[in-house]
Amino acid sequence: MTKLTIDGREVEVPPNTTVLQAAEELGIEIPHFCYHERLEIAGNCRMCLVEQEKVPKPIASCAQPVAEGMVIHTQSERARKARHGVMEFLLINHPLDCPICDQGGECDLQDQAMAYGFDRSRYREAKRAVKEKNFGPLVATQMTRCIHCTRCVRFLDEVAGVPELGMVNRGEDSEITNFIERALTSELSANIVDLCPVGALTSKPYEFIARPWELRKTESVDVLDAVGSNIRIDARDAAVLRVLPRLNEEINEEWISDKTRFAIDGLKRNRLDRPYVRRDGKLQEVDWHEAFAVIAERRGAIPGGRIAAIAGDLADCEAMLALKELMKALGSSNLDCRQDGAAADPAIRASYIFNSGIAGIEQADACLLIATNLRVEAPIINARMRKRWLAGRFKVGAIGPALNLTYPVERLQFSEAAAFLGGARRPMVILGQGALRRRDGAAILAAARKLAETCGAVREDWNGFNVLQLAASRVGGLDLGFVPGPGGRDTAGILAGCAAGEIDLLYLLGADELEMSVLGHAFVIYQGHHGDAGARRADVILPGAAYTEKDATYVNTEGRVQLGRRATFPPGDAREDWAIIRALSQALGKTLPYNSLRDVRAALIRANPVFAHIDERVPATWGAFGAEGAIDAVPFVYPIADFYRTDPISRASPTMAACVAAIEAKTAAERKVA
Repeated sequence: MTKLTIDGREVEVPPNTTVLQAAEELGIEIPHFCYHERLEIAGNCRMCLVEQEKVPKPIASCAQPVAEGMVIHTQSERARKARHGVMEFLLINHPLDCPICDQGGECDLQDQAMAYGFDRSRYREAKRAVKEKNFGPLVATQMTRCIHCTRCVRFLDEVAGVPELGMVNRGEDSEITNFIERALTSELSANIVDLCPVGALTSKPYEFIARPWELRKTESVDVLDAVGSNIRIDARDAAVLRVLPRLNEEINEEWISDKTRFAIDGLKRNRLDRPYVRRDGKLQEVDWHEAFAVIAERRGAIPGGRIAAIAGDLADCEAMLALKELMKALGSSNLDCRQDGAAADPAIRASYIFNSGIAGIEQADACLLIATNLRVEAPIINARMRKRWLAGRFKVGAIGPALNLTYPVERLQFSEAAAFLGGARRPMVILGQGALRRRDGAAILAAARKLAETCGAVREDWNGFNVLQLAASRVGGLDLGFVPGPGGRDTAGILAGCAAGEIDLLYLLGADELEMSVLGHAFVIYQGHHGDAGARRADVILPGAAYTEKDATYVNTEGRVQLGRRATFPPGDAREDWAIIRALSQALGKTLPYNSLRDVRAALIRANPVFAHIDERVPATWGAFGAEGAIDAVPFVYPIADFYRTDPISRASPTMAACVAAIEAKTAAERKVA
């Protein structure tokens, strides 16, 4: 440990700690712009200048390592004068457009100008102007405001692994550019908006929409993938206007994917806001009482064995529990939460969760990817993998088609996997849905389990066997046992039963990723929030609430129970999903014993005690799972072909459509050049 004195207070810190970090240990704030704790040190802005005794000039505290006996003054006259000088230089060319700047009210430059700026300028020369850049449909640029902190450059280079920005020229001609005018191609690109300390980079879809003090801020979780990124939802009146990341070191740190951030404009489009009943081949608006009456009449005396339910990828745990109990009351054991047909053993929790935890990636020294493209299936996890690779002594192998994951990956055959992981102290296996969705998925699951056991990836102090889920509802549904009961049909069996006329009534809880053409003459009830594939096939539509419109429970891919919170109310006559099922159960004469959200959550805990552990990762008991069998020689196929349109919300989003168009234009241009 190194001992030094800052503003008359002694502190001991580890070697190689910077003066700025040591000051933070004491709660002493030093102003800065370019420094960020998750990025490499640049020392560009010089705003963090402090005085060091026996040193003739002020030092940049963000770049100066501590030394034994060092004496630092952060508030001396010399230090304050240096900061005033730096601030004056920064404001020389900065335009006076704070009233129209989207960063207004959240701007580091505004805040620090209040403390260290002057009320007038001594600069009389002509101000410089910088041409705006085209960074694509997500990031708007006003580069005249740029102070060259290079946070955006470093983020894309270090965290995202897509080095598409850089600084060119020198002196007052310096500018940040992408060299070639085209969209940024990282799935994490818009995090540079949060990192920008001024208004040079702002959100293009949010441009000139609202001021921060006009917004209601709600802490929640993202459901557009299975990572469960912690987010803050900002809303005004009935509209969600933006989504920002919320700090969680164990999951998403302080980053979110572009889809998480920008797909929210899909919440306003293609919405289901009232019940519908199909009559004479056309959907007609009805009230709730009439919709329930039609369902009750059609259900009639249909035996339970001819009734089925499938839960979709965005379903919350409360709704799945209520629907499972309703199906049980109707005598049906035909239900499944795996609409893609993925192999999973609901009896062994370790067979379907990310056992090491997302943060556990940083402890591994070798990782084998099986049929998963992390960059599009879970960009936040991919960023954590890159972070671990940058730390050194970490190798990654992959079984599947060629990948560009922003770090080196060695392509392997299954027969080479054991040798690749051999000798690693903390080996890790990440099994993707591209393997589990196949007909031989159960055999691959068993083979991956054996590989993990053989290579020492599973032991008392370490479990490196990980399954990467893609659906926010999947782990919660498996935890609740939303799977076929004794003699029941799974998703494939339900679809086959509909096609053969053996299933008369099918309840789709937001299930849109099915082949609707095989449902035959089955009476389909669709409960969801968007007019997607399920609604187009439905005979009765029950309008539900989107994830921003309800208090709901979700379980992420690592088995962590998290709470989503309501930021706005659902539109029109739409209602929270568990409440719809509760009301329908009464109309069917099978009233469920829930009268409030508290009652449902108490039932969740009774169904599985893991739901009592909010925001905690509960270790799973290891056991044998999968099924012995031959593995087909057919090559793996990654399950996500289009990152920007994987669910009803993102498919309804104009911003996500613009991203797809930008990527297609870039690809076409590259082919033309080639």
